[in-house]
Amino acid sequence: QVQLVESGGGLVQAGGSLRLSCAASGRTFSNYAMAWFRQAPGKEREFVAGISQSGSRTYYADSVKGRFTISRDNAKNTVYLQMNSLKPEDTAVYYCAVLGPWVSITIDPGRYDYWGQGTQVTVSS
Repeated sequence: QVQLVESGGGLVQAGGSLRLSCAASGRTFSNYAMAWFRQAPGKEREFVAGISQSGSRTYYADSVKGRFTISRDNAKNTVYLQMNSLKPEDTAVYYCAVLGPWVSITIDPGRYDYWGQGTQVTVSS
């Protein structure tokens, strides 16, 4: 069992920044690739960014490339999402998720084994 707890969401003006954190517990964190997804009202959950087990490889949705940065600290069992130049269309509930051990990153949310409870990000225009 893996527990994931997100934090760092909030209300920000367009052009602003937020940093999300996802603290994991329950298993050997460094064995698991991690990802951030988001879901806006009335829309499907979509992949935002992913990071490999060691942190050496990162992946981004085209919509956030160049604005968002995913990183991880395996010593702290935490993955981060630094979000800069935020836009109103970034408004959503953001979730972190974990794959099975040594599984590569995928954009398919159905492949992820565990999810956090989500944190709301609201970007005002």
